[in-house]
Amino acid sequence: MSARLDATAPPSHSKSLASADLPRRVRAALERLFALGSDTLSRQLDLMLSDFEQQLFKLAEQARNPALQAGYFETLRRVRLHRSDVVPHFLGGLEEALAGIRDPAASQEDGTGGSLDFDELRLVDDSEVSEEGVLRNIALRHESRAGLPLLLLGQRFGVLAGAPAFDAETLPVGPHRLGKILAEASRTLQLEAEHRLLLFDAFNTRVMAGYAQLVEAMNALLARENVLPGLSYVPLRSRPTEQEGGREEDMPEASTRAAPPPPSGQAPGPAPAQRPHTRWLGESAGEGDTGAAGGNDENIALSMLQDLLSNRRELVGKLRNDGADRKHQLPLETPAVVDALAARQAEPPSPSKRPRTIGDLKQALLAQGRQQHGKAIRLSGQDEDTFELLGMLYTEIGRELRQGTFSNALLEQLQVPLLRLALMDRAFFVRSQHPARQLLNAVAEAGAKWLDEDESDPKLERQLRQAVDHVVENYHGDSNVFETANEGLQAHLQTLARKAELSERRHVEAARGKEKLVIAKRRAAEFIGEATDGQDVPRFLRNLLDQAWADVLTLTLLRHGEDSEEWTRHASATRELAAAGAGRGAASEGLDAHVEQALTQVGYHQDEATAISRHLTGGQDASSEDPASRTELAMKVKARARLGDDTATPKAKVQPPRNPREQSCYEHLRTLPFGTWMEFSLNQQGDMVRRRIAWFSTVTDRVLFVNQRGQRVDEQSLDQVARLMAQGQAKVVTADRGRLVDRAWAATLNALRNFAGMPNQPQGATP
Repeated sequence: MSARLDATAPPSHSKSLASADLPRRVRAALERLFALGSDTLSRQLDLMLSDFEQQLFKLAEQARNPALQAGYFETLRRVRLHRSDVVPHFLGGLEEALAGIRDPAASQEDGTGGSLDFDELRLVDDSEVSEEGVLRNIALRHESRAGLPLLLLGQRFGVLAGAPAFDAETLPVGPHRLGKILAEASRTLQLEAEHRLLLFDAFNTRVMAGYAQLVEAMNALLARENVLPGLSYVPLRSRPTEQEGGREEDMPEASTRAAPPPPSGQAPGPAPAQRPHTRWLGESAGEGDTGAAGGNDENIALSMLQDLLSNRRELVGKLRNDGADRKHQLPLETPAVVDALAARQAEPPSPSKRPRTIGDLKQALLAQGRQQHGKAIRLSGQDEDTFELLGMLYTEIGRELRQGTFSNALLEQLQVPLLRLALMDRAFFVRSQHPARQLLNAVAEAGAKWLDEDESDPKLERQLRQAVDHVVENYHGDSNVFETANEGLQAHLQTLARKAELSERRHVEAARGKEKLVIAKRRAAEFIGEATDGQDVPRFLRNLLDQAWADVLTLTLLRHGEDSEEWTRHASATRELAAAGAGRGAASEGLDAHVEQALTQVGYHQDEATAISRHLTGGQDASSEDPASRTELAMKVKARARLGDDTATPKAKVQPPRNPREQSCYEHLRTLPFGTWMEFSLNQQGDMVRRRIAWFSTVTDRVLFVNQRGQRVDEQSLDQVARLMAQGQAKVVTADRGRLVDRAWAATLNALRNFAGMPNQPQGATP
């Protein structure tokens, strides 16, 4: 453990909003924004420090030796002594950032200070990870998750600053700036480097977990302050042709434009229809990610949903001509329906091969009522609609499930509690973040068709069973039971998401290392071509340069970069070797030893390195030696594995030029954020599998795919994926279709509209 302490005092924040030279309206808007941010962040920072203390205490208990334990306890003592200074310094840094919004020097500094030097990129151990790299990874992760709200916020800050729009790195309340402010504020704790990384991890899991919602709230506040109140994300979608119908979602062209103002009191938000889905399995989304209805919007959605259901009920009644029969039926009040369902809540799943449906429950309920009252009974219109609606939702969910999974049995157990809940609280259907709906989604996604069988998780299955059992045993009209059942499940899902992210990150770092190797090999080949250009170098010597000596240049670029002294020496040696090979001059003294030593560093045996060095430095004189020895040496060099050669990756076949649709898909792929989910067709029966774009390279054109666990499952070229998209065998999963229950709900609404004869009407009861 490092004994170095970062005892530097945090800078004093002399600039405040009150003293800043800002227009009155701008200052007022920023003060309200600061009040919102400070209120939210101060609570989260306090919780972060408490979590950090608990983690230090736990590490101290688990320490393997007294010295390590003493170090943790000493850090814990410092944290408790100075924790009261962290939040004020953090908020002071945040206020200073907001107050300097019109300072051009500060904006430029923020925009360039966090740039990465890719020439220094390498794989490192956990102990070597820099603070800057950790904070940057945290910022990039949350920048991706809140990408579109950040885009809108950057536009609004541009208006406040009287400057072009801010990007995520220069935004005063962006994830990059918050990370820098935390790094400065945490100096008061005087932590060792290792413990600072633990603090940053707590910042990621506690403070930044609600960052997307904070950005949405800031957008709403600025909209109420008349800062671009009509700004929204509206996708530009070309009208599909008959041949391309149903595939336009694969190639969105998005832009930010002014849209009609949202309802009063609501924040304008990006339309989720074309936003790529980037969340892990079961990971809960923010309100803005799912288009969740709230307040007046929820009432409007319920009203429009009621209209659809009423139209359907009237049409069905006319077709059945059951008006006369209903007059002689005894109406069953909603409380009686709920009580009758309560008696069936603890019933085990049906032992028959055919699973129980919502319709079966309805028929059993009516039959039981007929026996009790001695005459036929009927449900009220609203209760009838609730049974029909939940039955349709379950049917659509069933289309997305694999048969024989444990999810089918758990969904059957949830039928009665969900029916009782929906009868009492119809907002269940339109509120995306309803705890019962989140539980339903988690259970359904665990058995989705697009999951491979080897992606099943026994621990997740156990958590789901416990959550469902808790609801079945304890739900008696209190919706908090669903929330309680959901807490442990969501915590487990977040743990799985973090593990998947770590696994994905390791694969991405390896892929980036391979990309850097490819760039170095290309630069080495390019430099050798420049050195030999216009010179008559014999073919044998040119092969030695292109194979053996190119590996030397590649390794030098990887280790030291093109601006290093090592590269300068090897570049000079390359020019001398090219001139000697062309017979334009003798090699300088000591060049043969330099070449021989360099070749041994890339893995050549001493005798091979000596022979290659003799031929390269001897030029055409050495090439006139025994042809048999030259042939033997050439075969050895050719048979030798080249630096960075990957025999597991097959060489790509030459493909014909892309047609216009394939080219459009290709260009769209290059704009997708890392973490986007895609669905690939497995067979003609329509079976799909979902894969996540962990990373792609615009240099090598390779794209890395991982599964729900973050494990590498495939690597293809962007060209291959674009051709699959053009053929309809692959598609991007958009945010509105990311969660299984949201897809099923959208299909249910479409079915209702089609039944009412208005399929082209805008969606009213959006989830």
